[in-house]
Amino acid sequence: MRHIKRFILPVVLLLISVFFNFFIEKYELIGTEYFNFFGTTGSVLLIISISWIFIAAIRTVKRLFFEKFDTSEADNLKSRKFQTQFNILERIIIVIVVIVSVGLILMLFDDVKRIGISLFASAGIAGLIIGLAAQRIIASVIAGLQIAITQPIRLDDVVVIENEWGRIEEITLTYVVVNIWDKRRLIVPSTYIFEKPFQNWTRTTSEILGSVFIYTDYNVPFDALRKELTRLLEGTPLWDKKVNVLQVTDSKENSVEIRALMSAKDSPTAWDLRVYVREKLIDFIQKNYPESLPRKRIRIEGGEFNQPESSVNKK
Repeated sequence: MRHIKRFILPVVLLLISVFFNFFIEKYELIGTEYFNFFGTTGSVLLIISISWIFIAAIRTVKRLFFEKFDTSEADNLKSRKFQTQFNILERIIIVIVVIVSVGLILMLFDDVKRIGISLFASAGIAGLIIGLAAQRIIASVIAGLQIAITQPIRLDDVVVIENEWGRIEEITLTYVVVNIWDKRRLIVPSTYIFEKPFQNWTRTTSEILGSVFIYTDYNVPFDALRKELTRLLEGTPLWDKKVNVLQVTDSKENSVEIRALMSAKDSPTAWDLRVYVREKLIDFIQKNYPESLPRKRIRIEGGEFNQPESSVNKK
């Protein structure tokens, strides 16, 4: 029923146009001097109503198809791919329909025909001027078409653009809207996607690895940290039970760098998991191995206080 409502007004316009075009003149419902006016009006309404019905049909088909593709699922790559292509294709068709409809309506008037014929001779020069003036717009439109075909991004993709993390909210022929994590909107031209590098975290899958770096003293027990990491991951639904790694990734003069690597079903979940693990690992070290927290060391010899550039064990 909700899909039928969008056809009510254009169908009413279509019936009115049919009445103006055929029944008024056929049954002589008004004077002959008004036939031309009502005939032209009926033709205009006919073009508008048919275009309106066509656009409504496209949008109805889109809604019906979208109901079969749920983007709320964890593995929604196919759904997002289809929606991205259909949305851009819908906009292209609507623009073409509107342009053709306006052209047909204008051709109904003799004065417009004469103007069009006079301008046709200079169409080459006018086209060149318009092309030079609107080359950036044309480039953006072409980039929008490329996005629909090659799909470097899709709706709801998680991206990092201009050092901002967010999701692709809208893709048009000329620009892309990124919904940033703090609810701001980043608007970038379509050409940006092909001219500058950016990160797409859900290009082929929504799964992602998260890392947590902890800096501790050299005497920290690594095996105890690995057991605690495993316990933490197994106790939270944020972990997808695929990756659980703790490694020493660097050693510096005052501390060692420990990286905890874990996996999650998508980037928002991975962020929450990283925050959770970081907090609990620090709390674990504070309570059980406080002497393993990073600290400075000095060396005292012969009653004199010295603090060399590189610190060693305190005596």
